[in-house]
Amino acid sequence: MTPPTPSSRRHWLDAATAAAQVAAEFITHEARSHRNITWEAKSATDFVSHVDLGAEQRIRDVLLDRVPDIRIVGEELSNDANPEEGLVAIVDPLDGTTNFLHGFPNYGVSICIALDGVPVAGVVHDVARGGVCTASAGDGAFVDGERIHVSTNTDPARALIGTGFPFRDVSYADRYLAMMKRIMPQTAGMRRAGSAALDLSDVARGRFEAFWELWLNPWDLAAGVLLVREAGGRVTDLEGNDARLIGGTIVASNGVLHDWFLDTLNNA
Repeated sequence: MTPPTPSSRRHWLDAATAAAQVAAEFITHEARSHRNITWEAKSATDFVSHVDLGAEQRIRDVLLDRVPDIRIVGEELSNDANPEEGLVAIVDPLDGTTNFLHGFPNYGVSICIALDGVPVAGVVHDVARGGVCTASAGDGAFVDGERIHVSTNTDPARALIGTGFPFRDVSYADRYLAMMKRIMPQTAGMRRAGSAALDLSDVARGRFEAFWELWLNPWDLAAGVLLVREAGGRVTDLEGNDARLIGGTIVASNGVLHDWFLDTLNNA
């Protein structure tokens, strides 16, 4: 496809931001009566509710109205589509579903628009606490219109690290725990809040110096990858290769601590 122009990037970002806003309003409305929410298990530790499904359908409606030729790769309604082919919206309608179902205020909407595997526009809307992080390729990252930048901290001992437990596949647990034991004594602390999209936005905002998780789906990471990069950070796999939108292990940082972070994780 032809590379996107500045005007097309703006159009796609506006569409993604509008779609996220519609979904956030729906989620907020439903949260007021969360005791009545119906939900079921996709696996022993992974859940879906009518709120996830309703939010994703609303996102689809807005995106297809504004960008008719776009394909949707969504967690709930089309999770088997290729996220690296053509013009695609990679959608997590409610990242942090388990948090939402329990009234724990850390969940959001994540939408990334990518062209042939390259993220070009993204939004992570923090529904519970407020704050809309946006980015388009080459134009920087912002929260509520104010430019954001990754942390400038160069000292691991002062670093706050975000992470995600391998809850979908406990076979990763031993490896993860070994990594955690290496990271914990060298840093100021670790946090596990339950939404990878928001964790990555926190790296972009300078709240975390780094974040890692051993397995993520495309919709978990796509928008956050763009946010971190546009805020001046770095996002790779464990081998140091640039993170791809197909998912997998992800390592994000403020950039200056990235090599230390990779070495520490890989030597666990």
